[in-house]
Amino acid sequence: MRQAEIFFKGEKAGLITQQDDGSFAYKYDDLWMLDNSKPPISLTLPKDKKEYKSDYLFPFFYNMLPEGANKQAVCKHMRIDNDDYFSLLLITARYDTIGAVTVKKI
Repeated sequence: MRQAEIFFKGEKAGLITQQDDGSFAYKYDDLWMLDNSKPPISLTLPKDKKEYKSDYLFPFFYNMLPEGANKQAVCKHMRIDNDDYFSLLLITARYDTIGAVTVKKI
């Protein structure tokens, strides 16, 4: 099992988990849920107390990943498998992303 904290504009919004079987789960942080002024991180992951589950990396997070030659360069340089999307997410979404969401390995 691997986990990472999800931050929205620098504030902890939730936790993403990759289970040992390769499936994924996302759960909003309790404090994030209590604050009605805090938005969902994505329209596809509305604020809810339930834990979201998926057999694959959620499309919102998958769309944060580099593609093509950029993906190949990162995978080669960091020595990760091209199909290890969770590791790729952890490496590429730590600091500077296009949107407000960043990912920090636990």
